[in-house]
Amino acid sequence: MAPMDKNAFRRRRAEFMGLMGEAIAIIPTSPVRTRNGDVEYLFRPDSDFYYLTHFPEPEAVAVLIPGRAQGEFLLFCRDRDPDREQWQGRRAGPEGAVSQYGADDAFPIDDIDDILPGLLEDRRRVYYSMGRHPEFDGHVLEWVNEVRAKARSGIAAPEEFVDPNHILHEMRLTKQPEEISLMRRAALVAAEGHKRAIRGCAPGLYEYELEAELLYAFRKGGSAYPAYPPIVASGANACILHYTENDAPLKNGTLVLIDAGCEIDGYASDITRTFPVGPRFSPEQRALYDIVLAAHDAALATIGPGREWPAAHEAAVKVLTQGLLDLKLLRGPLDALIESGDYKRFYMHRTGHWLGLDVHDVGDYKVGGAHRVLEAGMVTTVEPGLYTPGSDDIPERFRNIGIRIEDDVAVTKTGYEILSHDLPRRAEDIEALRAEGP
Repeated sequence: MAPMDKNAFRRRRAEFMGLMGEAIAIIPTSPVRTRNGDVEYLFRPDSDFYYLTHFPEPEAVAVLIPGRAQGEFLLFCRDRDPDREQWQGRRAGPEGAVSQYGADDAFPIDDIDDILPGLLEDRRRVYYSMGRHPEFDGHVLEWVNEVRAKARSGIAAPEEFVDPNHILHEMRLTKQPEEISLMRRAALVAAEGHKRAIRGCAPGLYEYELEAELLYAFRKGGSAYPAYPPIVASGANACILHYTENDAPLKNGTLVLIDAGCEIDGYASDITRTFPVGPRFSPEQRALYDIVLAAHDAALATIGPGREWPAAHEAAVKVLTQGLLDLKLLRGPLDALIESGDYKRFYMHRTGHWLGLDVHDVGDYKVGGAHRVLEAGMVTTVEPGLYTPGSDDIPERFRNIGIRIEDDVAVTKTGYEILSHDLPRRAEDIEALRAEGP
């Protein structure tokens, strides 16, 4: 799938700079991190930096200066170096930053100490996220102090730092059609991985063998990497919300919960399905599964423009709590159980989160103390679940079962679109997928 064109990023920068006023923004990408010895973690750009530039390389800094006659978008990046490129891969260089990524001007990153202080002169406000990349903070302060030292020459230094997050993250919360298209693709690729794992499951395999099916489908589908470490949790492991060991054997009669998504051009998918190791759910597993599915449906019904953010969670909690009452896993009045939070023993997380360039994407859930109202272009997960611990006060047939159903949902002008619609949810459809085999 072709990446977004340069015009989309140009529009984003123009919108951002239109909200900055007479200021300068300094936005570095993520640093390269060492895993061990001389081996580095696979590099992934900072999401805010990537959102504005689409530039994929490390050691880069974007500088945005509204109204600058010589060019408003400057990019500092690694210079071309044939010897290093022989070992480490091709670089765009300053010339490529201009021709390929739309920078008005670009400079070698090694020259930033000589150039950046001059760009700060007579700019009252600096948009910079202090503390996000601590190793870079010192450089910014040095540049500002260098300008302050010129005060007797009539040069004004910046007077304040402003975190750009309150602008950028509000922009990122509402996705444009080209972003939704990428997320739709990410969900499709992730769904294929889940299907491979569901079809390929069998007693005696190990959780990591299902993880391998996911990773194969992700890479084959064009994803550079998973959006987060995949969770492949069988049996009691499914009651551990962020289980990532993925090394236990699959036992007949138990369930497998897989929570896994991938990235396409930086945009994440986040999908969870739960299915039996054997051919079918047991009656108890099916009873719990159908409650979670009903909660999922109830949450979906609350999504649409003008609806408040917590409505999906509140709808899911009501269905889940009533289901637990029906199975006699909880006792008491429904409203009282919800008010007291007694249901949290079995359902301890929220029903969704924003999704985008980050799997737990940016954007406030409250605005001015009031709950966020959904708007077209927002993307959220819907992910109710039930987790029954192995406690003596729980009937044995219900112990150590973890079930979650999660989909990626875009708010539309008239309601919602399930981006991950290609993956079945109903228990009978899951069983039919299991029957297909690898």
